[in-house]
Amino acid sequence: MKSPRWSATTRQLALFAVNFFKHPKQLGSVVPSSRFVVKKILSQIDWNRARVIIEYGPGIGNMTQEIVKRMHRDAILVAIEMNPEFVHFIQSEISDPRLKVVCGSAGDVREILTKLNLDGADYVISGIPYTTIPVAVRRQILSDTHKVLRPHGGFLVYQFTRTVLPDLTPVFGSVQQSFEFRNILPARLFYCTP
Repeated sequence: MKSPRWSATTRQLALFAVNFFKHPKQLGSVVPSSRFVVKKILSQIDWNRARVIIEYGPGIGNMTQEIVKRMHRDAILVAIEMNPEFVHFIQSEISDPRLKVVCGSAGDVREILTKLNLDGADYVISGIPYTTIPVAVRRQILSDTHKVLRPHGGFLVYQFTRTVLPDLTPVFGSVQQSFEFRNILPARLFYCTP
């Protein structure tokens, strides 16, 4: 008999795989991000200070679950996901009043925050595949992300290519890079500050 955790993981992976074949340009990878990528990205967050965190493209919620575990009891996580199946899955798997799952686009981040009565974000985490997003839309998402970040905020991006880098550097004051090789497709990580 399988444990409940195993069956939840199996459900996650099956949903992710089915949606990769349905919408490969929305996911960018056939498998979710590894625990190594999740840990490395989340190590950049000052959890004592972070009160509003935004996640672009949470997918099946593997990063989302870890954010919720770490964040302050007074913090809010706004997870913006375009795929209604993923939205439903996250809402059914993670019951925490601090989590606000929104079916929408990262391009609507400013409007989404306004609707939630939030004036900005301390951190924005993004795993959306910028390589498949048209250049004008990609630049608008990055510009709007910069606008919603608080002065000491951070934009944390994980990708498989450096395609987004030339669009990050004109928008953010500092862009630092690192790699995580322990991922199916080594991941490039970008740490951006206003």
